[in-house]
Amino acid sequence: MHTGLFFGSFNPIHHGHLIVAEYLREHAGLDEVWFVVSPANPFKDEAELWPAEKRLELVRTAIADNPGFRLCDLEFQLPRPSYTARTLERLIALHPDRSFSLLMGSDTLEALPRWKDSAYLQRSLHELLVYRRQGTLTDAAGLDFPEKLRSFDAPYIDLSATYVRRMMAEGKSLRYLVPDSILPLL
Repeated sequence: MHTGLFFGSFNPIHHGHLIVAEYLREHAGLDEVWFVVSPANPFKDEAELWPAEKRLELVRTAIADNPGFRLCDLEFQLPRPSYTARTLERLIALHPDRSFSLLMGSDTLEALPRWKDSAYLQRSLHELLVYRRQGTLTDAAGLDFPEKLRSFDAPYIDLSATYVRRMMAEGKSLRYLVPDSILPLL
């Protein structure tokens, strides 16, 4: 089984996440996309993150109607902060029958060589599935295994969790920004 791993804080999950995940599942030939919710991200200010259990529940609810999506809460059982390489190492041990690819935006790809154990991460993945983000390139420069890179022109929606949180703070409608299923939970 070819499984795409979509890591994130999902603070909160929104339609941009879901569109990219579905596009890559379909166009990259993935059997499933696993949403790996990170309770603590070494690149994010924990004070700005909603409680981890709430974010986990929002993702669970948002993806419930898609049989090609699955929630992965493994990082809730691992030491914090979460490092993608450690999570991948554990997933490979738990699921030797699967090949894993990492889904990421081209903005994240630029920082990948600076991640903890980046070489292990790249070596262990089947592929890096990169969707273009505005203002960035899907360039393999700096990667240890550039042959594993596949880039995609997934639909680009200029929507972020920061924007969703700002609309919430201003008391604005979140309709069409996030799945209707999670609106009662926000």
